[in-house]
Amino acid sequence: MFKKAGKTLLGLAVAASVMQAHAADTKKVDVLLVGGGIMSSTLAVWLNELEPTWSMEMVERLDGVAEESSNGWNNAGTGHSALAELNYTPEDKDGNVNITKAIEINESFQISRQFWAWQVRQGVLKNPHSFINTTPHMSFVWGDDNIKFLKKRYDALQASPLFRPMQYSEDHAQIAKWVPLMMEGRDPNQKLAVTWTPIGTDVNFGEITRQFVGSLQTKENFDLKLSTEVQDITRNEDGSWHVEYKNLKDGTESATDAKFLFIGAGGGALKLLQKSGIPEAKEYAGFPVGGSFLVTENPTVAMQHMAKAYGIASTGAPPMSVPHLDTRVLDGKRVILFGPFATFSTKFLKNGSYLDLLSSTTTHNVWPMARVGIDQYPLVEYLAGQLMQSDDDRFAALQTYFPNAKKEDWKLWQAGQRVQIIKRDADKGGVLKLGTEVVASEDRTIAGLLGASPGASTAAPIMLNVLETVFKEKVATPEWQAKIKEIVPSYGTKLNDSAAATQKEWDYTAEVLQLEKPPVIDQSVKTNVAPAAAVESKPANDMAL
Repeated sequence: MFKKAGKTLLGLAVAASVMQAHAADTKKVDVLLVGGGIMSSTLAVWLNELEPTWSMEMVERLDGVAEESSNGWNNAGTGHSALAELNYTPEDKDGNVNITKAIEINESFQISRQFWAWQVRQGVLKNPHSFINTTPHMSFVWGDDNIKFLKKRYDALQASPLFRPMQYSEDHAQIAKWVPLMMEGRDPNQKLAVTWTPIGTDVNFGEITRQFVGSLQTKENFDLKLSTEVQDITRNEDGSWHVEYKNLKDGTESATDAKFLFIGAGGGALKLLQKSGIPEAKEYAGFPVGGSFLVTENPTVAMQHMAKAYGIASTGAPPMSVPHLDTRVLDGKRVILFGPFATFSTKFLKNGSYLDLLSSTTTHNVWPMARVGIDQYPLVEYLAGQLMQSDDDRFAALQTYFPNAKKEDWKLWQAGQRVQIIKRDADKGGVLKLGTEVVASEDRTIAGLLGASPGASTAAPIMLNVLETVFKEKVATPEWQAKIKEIVPSYGTKLNDSAAATQKEWDYTAEVLQLEKPPVIDQSVKTNVAPAAAVESKPANDMAL
């Protein structure tokens, strides 16, 4: 009996010593960031500005940062500011165009511009042309109903100084001056309408991410772990988070305890939030949608187009089907992308697993997913049609925007995966949501980002929202308030309320980011603030590519 008790005590002692050894081996940090994309890197830069002594660790499962959705080739690189994206200005049943969402997105992008400008001034970001370039944004439509809608949209947006540089035209000759490639070979009798805004941008979010992380790596309190995959997330007794992970190169396992855990893993965020066990994650499901583009790298063709030209969804098709012909600057050269064409995979990441969708389905979210499948039949029908498209079908779609396109100049490129948010809804069971949502635990020790568009374009304000959510008391302090306003001078105000303030912000950020000088806003025009709530006639789903 005593011998058995002795063995039991010995076993407990050994187990305790092993646990103590593991505890001693566990790294402890103030902040752990899962995912090496634009979101995690932006949050890390924010925190380094506000609390430079805090210790941080970033974990990325791939061999480098910015290799998933943030990679320049995996998205369209639009500096989303609602200048051209028609689904951000829905028309209600009475024919009124609501611009609330457009103003909100534009305001958010101005915060991103200010944040990037500050980082250029601090030497964190180098050579602005390596990551942002002036690229006019255009809405391009045909057909009487679409032309009528675009004119109403233009008129409505003129109430805001944020959109006042926008020009409207139905004249073929004028349109040809702006986008000659899109007009050559076109029927001269075709009715067209466009809006043209010269202050749009093309952004390489992958380059921003790499430069952010490169700067952070010069700090003693920042550590980056690549080729490292999270295996488990559990809560410690003191409320901190214990994250276990494995090195995918050599199989070694390690762990970190973090006071605050941020999950910015793109399409992988939902599964990790579910793994944490927080009840807030039960409200969500995800629906993966991929996208492909036709790409030309022929310099003769690429140099003839300088715009991001957005069309309108076909009748009955969801807004995510909006095609656009985009000038991009990637790997130091001009290219043109056309698309996106929807693709489907059960993966939540381009480099993910085909089991992602199934493994994220739970008893809590299966019903919301089913309801969305029933209610969003046009989306299902659209995806089915897209998957059945041939190369000839895709090229024919390109020719509606670029009539003289030659097949030999174009190749099909598979871009990134996006996971659209499905959220539990008391009335409908489940709804498919546009945009991104910050999901945080009640005690604010863990937060994650779900969703897609406008995504990377508004990373700076989204991460500022994370700070306001999880570090509410800190944000309210005079020290944090002063620093935030130093970085983002317009913080706490609405540029939409003041043409003078808008002009000042445009001029400042354009100079620092080496963008073309913005036009002078006519400040004699009265500014009308948009209504508080948008009324949509149909769901505004967006592939966000």
